[in-house]
Amino acid sequence: MSRYQSNRRVQIEPDPVGKVRYDDDDDEDEGSMKLRPSGSNVTEDQELFMGVKVRRKASLHRDYLGDYLDVPSHPYLMKILEKQGDRKVLFADKVLKFTGSGKMKRRILLITDFAIYIVDPDTGALKRRIALAAVEKLCLSELSDNFVAIIIPTEYDVLIASTRKTEIVTVLVDATKSASNYELDVLLSNRFEYNAAADLVKEVQFEGVEGGVKTKFVRK
Repeated sequence: MSRYQSNRRVQIEPDPVGKVRYDDDDDEDEGSMKLRPSGSNVTEDQELFMGVKVRRKASLHRDYLGDYLDVPSHPYLMKILEKQGDRKVLFADKVLKFTGSGKMKRRILLITDFAIYIVDPDTGALKRRIALAAVEKLCLSELSDNFVAIIIPTEYDVLIASTRKTEIVTVLVDATKSASNYELDVLLSNRFEYNAAADLVKEVQFEGVEGGVKTKFVRK
């Protein structure tokens, strides 16, 4: 039973395969970007995901690997996990994390059966550890983009972009249910707010455009 009521149950589908190119017009207060597949056009399946989420045909044929970095082969990552007493890695990959000023920084996202880790791949430093029990919900658009916001009421939130967004959401929902016996809410909306910093709230707005999704950040 979820701690938070939802009008619809969300079934997660795999993400589209392929790299995404970012056209970033963001500044520190307000901006927008367009996400579109690079290299070749991806055919959109007009069947809607749970009535709202547009799926791509390529997304129907994708297997989950979980650890895309081979964490055991990186001593600095193992040291971080061992220091916290975590051993079971459910997901590991590089993602783009958005700062409070709107900048994108490459980070390593680790998910274990107890926590979320944000690590700087250049310095090997642990930037943040978030207990799964602290996560309230996940926010995604209704379109085929790569954004997911992790909402943490007791802290500031995390907004990331990853081509493996669906796998990240699936892992977080399953891990939270296993660890705490409740299901995370997964909110699907083409605009949602998140706390970009302790004292800064932003709204992310999504719009489907030719060739991709236009994303705009607005300071509230």
